[in-house]
Amino acid sequence: MKNKVVLIIGGTGSWGDGLITELLKEDILKIKVFARNEFQMVMLMRKYNNPKIEIIIGDIRDYNALEIACENVDIVYHLAALKHVPICEQLPDEAIETNIFGTQNVIDASIANDVDKVIFTSTDKAVNPNCTYGSTKMLGEKLILSANNRNSRTKFIVFRGGNLIGSTGSVIPLFEDQILEKGSISLTDENMNRFFISVHSASQLLIKISKRGIGGEIYIPNMPSIFIRDIAKYILNKWNINPDKIELIGKRPGEKISEVLVAENERKSLYRFDESLFIICNDQHGWLANGVIQYVDEFDENSAVNQLSYSQVVTFLKSAGV
Repeated sequence: MKNKVVLIIGGTGSWGDGLITELLKEDILKIKVFARNEFQMVMLMRKYNNPKIEIIIGDIRDYNALEIACENVDIVYHLAALKHVPICEQLPDEAIETNIFGTQNVIDASIANDVDKVIFTSTDKAVNPNCTYGSTKMLGEKLILSANNRNSRTKFIVFRGGNLIGSTGSVIPLFEDQILEKGSISLTDENMNRFFISVHSASQLLIKISKRGIGGEIYIPNMPSIFIRDIAKYILNKWNINPDKIELIGKRPGEKISEVLVAENERKSLYRFDESLFIICNDQHGWLANGVIQYVDEFDENSAVNQLSYSQVVTFLKSAGV
């Protein structure tokens, strides 16, 4: 990463903040942050006050703004998205404009500026999607991967993650807001479970794959699966509130009980990259022959993740700073 110029699109959220923190540990030349929220940009500049950070206020839907932002950039991290499932269900046209057409703008602007690599942040909801958000991210993945077939030197890579612990608008701050408001927590279904990863780990992995990725791969972090009810119980105990203060309200539109990390048709191309990552790819550059990656035979969810017990959830959340 020495002397590299990076652009973080959608860089004012929790993940962008974590990625900036990790990038500043590298010998980076400049970090451009592209987002449309002026207030969040001001807060970002106040927090870091670092001459290596350049802010660019703009919208991913505006191709011209993106093309200018991509000038002299080596690596693009594409974090921008409309991601809240109920909002995307209610306003699918907005999700399509941002998550699909916006992603195409990132592709075109990166190629126009001869960017080295583009890292697209996706989600487990892109696998067998049954909601608008997941469907737009699935199409985003396909746009990114197919961009490697274009006549350019830019390499395009997918990072398919899970839920970021404590990110803005996610379940943990939501539960804490509910406790402050009514002294209890609303839970959609007691069997609801999700894959989780800390912002710190996700940011480190993004940097790792931007160093080692060659284009056309999907990287999947080795994440634990957690019952949402266990997170609710942990938060209630943290606030010294009876763990029975949980109200079941039913699934929201577009929600699944469980997510899936790998589609059936992807399993034949699934490998273990290292202890922290799985990879879906062809045997490019002789990785398999050289023993760099190992084929994952008869993959199922339990071979990639562990369903954590409540005591393990407590340890996991505490280590993530919750």
